[in-house]
Amino acid sequence: MARIDIGSGNIGFVEAGGGPATPMILLHGVGSDKTVWHPQLEYFAASRRTIAFDYPGYGQSDPIPGADGETFARAILAAMTALEVEEAHICGLSLGGVIAISMHAHSPQRCKSLILADTFATHPEGQAILDRSISASSELGMRGLAEARVEALIAPGASDAVRAEVVETMSRIDPAAYASGAKAVWLADQRERVAAIACPTLILCGSEDRITPPSLSDDLKHRIPHAALVEIAGAGHLSNLEQPDIFNRVLDGFLAGIED
Repeated sequence: MARIDIGSGNIGFVEAGGGPATPMILLHGVGSDKTVWHPQLEYFAASRRTIAFDYPGYGQSDPIPGADGETFARAILAAMTALEVEEAHICGLSLGGVIAISMHAHSPQRCKSLILADTFATHPEGQAILDRSISASSELGMRGLAEARVEALIAPGASDAVRAEVVETMSRIDPAAYASGAKAVWLADQRERVAAIACPTLILCGSEDRITPPSLSDDLKHRIPHAALVEIAGAGHLSNLEQPDIFNRVLDGFLAGIED
């Protein structure tokens, strides 16, 4: 794990792999950090440079006062530049998908493809989820919020190890960063932006996702007609962590198909 200076502060990241294949960028959700991507970092290191970032205020990244989703997107683009990554496959889960769409809106030429996992263009219950999240984080603290929310985040069949990892990761998040991230994801309305996506796009969704249910991925597919849509059986909201073997195989097949 390391940090890179983007001018407005340092951004935390972890990377693995290398070689001539187009790099892949991994963007985490509101209740986690870059470490959630360890199954993908291990798998894709064999074929390409793979980098997972923390948003400003998360993990090892410095906070940026007043940061919002646009700030997060610009920070990741700046971190890519600092690491000499001019073009990449951008893979984001939940909030990460929102940030990936924003990055494409700012710099489409830097997005070789988009992988949008367990995310949406706009969430019909976004304001209510935001209100509940902010209230619970204030009343319970981040560990209390994690313990109260974990069962909604993961599928009923998820392992105890996954459950424990989700709780520990969320417990480490700075409350101010969590509030910024929650506003960025739950109040997002990117219906116009997704209509402009022209690069190859893969939409992934856990079949048991109760936070961003498959209907929202269906809506994304309707708005991005050329996108491929794959439902991951047995996964909840954290499909990359709950069903990593399936997630990795589907993503690997998608990349092989557009890089041949």
